[in-house]
Amino acid sequence: MRITVGHLYADYLNIYADRGNMAVLSTRAAVRGHELAVAEIEIGDPVPSGIDLFYIGGGQDREQELVAPDLASKAAALEAAVAGGAAFLAVCGGYQLLGRHYTDVAGVELPGIGLLPLYTEAGDRRMIGDVLLDCAWAGETLAGFENHAGRTILDDGAEPLGRVIHGFGNDGVTGFEGCRAGRVHGTYLHGPLLPRNPWFADLLLGQALAHAGVDGELEPLEDGLERAAHEVSAARARERGGRR
Repeated sequence: MRITVGHLYADYLNIYADRGNMAVLSTRAAVRGHELAVAEIEIGDPVPSGIDLFYIGGGQDREQELVAPDLASKAAALEAAVAGGAAFLAVCGGYQLLGRHYTDVAGVELPGIGLLPLYTEAGDRRMIGDVLLDCAWAGETLAGFENHAGRTILDDGAEPLGRVIHGFGNDGVTGFEGCRAGRVHGTYLHGPLLPRNPWFADLLLGQALAHAGVDGELEPLEDGLERAAHEVSAARARERGGRR
């Protein structure tokens, strides 16, 4: 089966090796006999039809300011694709722009596209370090690296991606990290995220395959290296102590 990933603003939003997430998806699909095609969607490009999974990485305020107006112009097409069953992964700066708005450190409000029930405002202190999350909804943990000044506030009743075991998370106060709504997932975890969290990579692949018309669970892979990478990241987060 051919899976198509729409990679938004790859030339602008690729901080902390976020592009590595694409390599993981491609490799894990290929090992199972599937082809993963990447459609890069840049400023001024229309949103192609037939996308099974959208991906947007992280960037700093300058890059977010460059892409935010264009992303807002794509909002209707992206909303329609998600309503039709496409999956979406957004990391850090991309995660912030999937909410209703992001107010940067200068007080400039950048438009979001409202796919996630949240908003973000820049704070006066960066939240940096390794993170470990409890994703009770999946019976798994996520490990990664965060570096952000934005404080993301979820709407009442919104579902976080996970609860912080160690690290800061969305705002350093609530104990929430990320957000999920249907097949849309947002998180601050870089590093990149997917090499050390193979279960989450497979969740996204499964959702993309389902959109492409393939039902059923993915064949398990031998993930010894991936599990070791997860534990190294989790151990670093534990060394930081409790949630800050």
